[in-house]
Formats: sequence, structure tokens, C-alpha cells
Amino acid sequence: MKYEIIGTGSSGNAVVIENYILIDCGVAFARLKEHISSLKLVLLTHKHQDHFKKSTIAALASLRPTLCFACGEWLAKDLAGCGVRKANIDILQSGRSYNFGSVAVEPVALVHDVQNFGYKLHIGGERLIYATDTNSLDGVEAKDFDIYMIEANYTESEIESRIADKLRSGEYPYEYKVRDNHLSKEKADNFIYDNIGQKGVYVYLHTHDEVII
Repeated sequence: MKYEIIGTGSSGNAVVIENYILIDCGVAFARLKEHISSLKLVLLTHKHQDHFKKSTIAALASLRPTLCFACGEWLAKDLAGCGVRKANIDILQSGRSYNFGSVAVEPVALVHDVQNFGYKLHIGGERLIYATDTNSLDGVEAKDFDIYMIEANYTESEIESRIADKLRSGEYPYEYKVRDNHLSKEKADNFIYDNIGQKGVYVYLHTHDEVII
């Protein structure tokens, strides 16, 4: 399964799978330029701007008026506000599977400060899971998948050290929010090790330095 990470982290998120599926749309429109004509499906996770950039979605809707957008019901109004036709918005529910041509999509409910989906994709006998902006993957299973795109936002020792430093200096630790709403590398590793098989590949997303390992 081919994939290209257009962006990951607070500066904007977007991943293209097999040249025609876009997961998240939180980057500038120009960064998607090479893929615009080949896109068939846009999967959206939640409303935060680094995952849902309204100007980019509006441009896509204008240039590709028949492009399919799929999401949780909480994004439908915002999509319509960006100019996406209601007929082109597919509302998904977690725990169900949806077929979009040759790809099957399974939304996964994630724990965040707003409603959020991860996604499992089944394409041509291969399987991928994408999960970011969550503090837990408890109850999620992806046994022997081919690709794991999982958030690894911080290490637990790093975040606790940063919280302690700010408390000593009398600052409010923003890191409390990071810890409560994002996945640590340790939690990501535990999930991957519990699920990955011999041929699986993992890609850490949302690392602080935004380097994909």
C-alpha cells in the first residue's frame, strides 16, 4: 500500500493513500496540488484547524464539485459551510464498515477534547490504521495490519519533566492538555507491539520535531 505524508503535527495534517484517498485536510491547498486531480475520497477526523483547514476544503469543493467527503456527523455542518454539496457528504458511524469503490473504511471512535475518528482502511487485501489526537487506544484492535499510522506525540518522561519545570517557575503547564488529549510514544508502542505482525510497518505521527521515523 502506497502512502505519502503531506504534513503531520500542529502545522497541519494530511496523508494521501494510494494516490486517491486523503485522510485529514489541515494543510495549505498548495501542498495538495499534485494530488487534486486523482483524489476520490476525503476522510476527515475532527474539527481542529490542523486537521480541518476550511480554506483548503473550500478550494477542493470548488475545483472538484463531485469529490466525496466522509466524516462523523459533527463535521457535516462545517463541510456544508465550506461549499461541499450535501449529496457529497457521507456521514459515518464507528463500528461499521463502508465501501467506497475498492476501499472499505471502518471509523474508530477516539478519545479527544472534541469528537474524533481514527480510520481502518482495507484496500486490495492490505490493511492500514490511522489514529491521531487521542489519549488512548484502549479497546481498539488492529491485529496483523500492514501499516500502523499512530500518533507518538511525546515521551512520558519528557512531558512530566516539562510539567515539573513549569510548575517550579510558576507557569501553567500547557502540557497538561497535551498529556490529556494526545498519545505518548509509550502508549503508541504498546498498541503497535500488541497488534503488529512480522510484515507490519509503523509510522509515528505527531512527533514533536515532526520527523517521521
